[in-house]
Amino acid sequence: MWENNWREKIWKSIDGPWDILIIGGGITGAGILREATRLGLHALLIEQRDFAWGTSSRSSKLVHGGFRYLKEGKIMLTRDSVHEREQLLHEGPGLIDPLGFLLTVHKGDFPGRWTYAMGLTVYDLLAFRWDHTYYSPQDFQLLAPHISQDGLRGGFRFGDAQTDDARLTLRVIRESVADGATAINYTKANNLIMDENQVIGVELYDQINGQQTNAFARVVINATGAWVDFLRNQVGGTSHIRPLRGSHLIFPSWSLPVAQAVSFLHPIDHRPVFIFPWESVTLVGTTDVDHAYPLDVEPKISPEEVAYLMAAVEYQFPSLSVSLEDIIATYAGVRPVIGCGKLNPSEESREHIIWQENGLLTVTGGKLTTFRLIGLDVLNAIRHRFPEMREPDHHMPVLNQIDYQIPECNDMSDNCRRRLLGRLGSDASLMVKVAQPGEMDTIPGTRYLWAELRWAARSEGVCHLDDLLLRRTRLGLILPDGAESIFTKVKLICMAELGWNEVRWQFELTNYQALWSNCYSLPPKESIPDWKYQLQSAIMNQELLQIKRRKILLHRSSITVIIFIVFASILTYLWKQHKRYRT
Repeated sequence: MWENNWREKIWKSIDGPWDILIIGGGITGAGILREATRLGLHALLIEQRDFAWGTSSRSSKLVHGGFRYLKEGKIMLTRDSVHEREQLLHEGPGLIDPLGFLLTVHKGDFPGRWTYAMGLTVYDLLAFRWDHTYYSPQDFQLLAPHISQDGLRGGFRFGDAQTDDARLTLRVIRESVADGATAINYTKANNLIMDENQVIGVELYDQINGQQTNAFARVVINATGAWVDFLRNQVGGTSHIRPLRGSHLIFPSWSLPVAQAVSFLHPIDHRPVFIFPWESVTLVGTTDVDHAYPLDVEPKISPEEVAYLMAAVEYQFPSLSVSLEDIIATYAGVRPVIGCGKLNPSEESREHIIWQENGLLTVTGGKLTTFRLIGLDVLNAIRHRFPEMREPDHHMPVLNQIDYQIPECNDMSDNCRRRLLGRLGSDASLMVKVAQPGEMDTIPGTRYLWAELRWAARSEGVCHLDDLLLRRTRLGLILPDGAESIFTKVKLICMAELGWNEVRWQFELTNYQALWSNCYSLPPKESIPDWKYQLQSAIMNQELLQIKRRKILLHRSSITVIIFIVFASILTYLWKQHKRYRT
């Protein structure tokens, strides 16, 4: 699969006709492709860049139930997310793994302890389990050493999950292809093809070889995330997407050590932020700001976002003295959020929506966790176009069931075996077979094996160096300087498996280093605002606000006392008058 001139083979028959043509190779498009293939539909998925290039490789890596959505009254969204999280945890160990969350409660926080307790009770009941516990400040610090004790009233621990979002997307696509679907990256949908005011196909452009052709399908599905309005505008649809950027900082685990996620309210704007372990590093995120740049330009963190996240680290872990020099990498992604006119970006809805306009079906929004449900909703929306299609089965597994053994490598540790099987599924045994001597060793500073690089280059549709180092693996994010220390070995693998010569390698390396420097490293340090000053100002404002609140409460208490005294005096006077009248 995806070997031996696979692109050329697909392009020979890409014109179709297809039952459905899915535009967009993120997790939403992958989920639609998976469910459509299970129902026997002849399906094609195209992606203008690499699979999971957009939001689906730049998320916060969480497979969560959406605890924060409870305060917005979105019980059904939370319920669906919790159920999908539990199913993914059951079916994809090694790819989707449990993650403990520590939720801090500080003096003056709103919501506070009892509101959190009620919310977590509902959260656990939706998952049919009891998984949260409250801890005193002293016990809480044992769970999160180095955490600031200033104003800490205690906190909760509850359970969620995490994943490698790009690998999850790729596994879903590859399992679809193994069952008969077709998927190809670096293939752009330039324009829709119309017949009698109905979409019947798409003009395609191969961004690798420069080929052009038309592909036809009974249904064209626009699952391009933040890009959906580009195609919707071609059928008269009005723009609805509000692109919001979420950015993250990546630290080595030794400079910011956390055993589980720590979630707290940012002292500047009281948005929830988190710090958690992932792939042998520590992530800090996330921001939520309007993205005003062209969507086809790779997004990157802004100086203001760096300062915002550094203020969060300083606030929660002041004793660690974390600095900009500790940061390994950064990344930013654009969320496809439906704009509803909210002043605060964080208040916009995260639910998915489906439009049908002149034969084009568009789906966008939603959460990583609920990709399967989004795919099923899309198929239900087009059932009338396929009367022969059987009813979707909501009880099917999300991921293919696999035998959690690798016969070819019996001496592998249980943790390594579990991780490889989760990330690669049934391909794990094939990966071991193609490994060369020494390639079953771990790449220093990571949990990756050298063999994973070779397998990805050989069999996972890699076209450029950033595909290999930023999405098939995350070595460009978790090793310093974009994994510069392993370039020599990566070069040998790419030459052997991708057929690159010295000129092609230098071309790819130059482009990759420029991309990493521009979009995955820090902005110029002189452009980053003084986050310590911002933090001090925020804390001072918070203290002044608390003083003001206390004065208001004191004032209200004084008024209450005066009213009580007056009321008591009136009652006493009336009682005396009553007694005098009786006598």
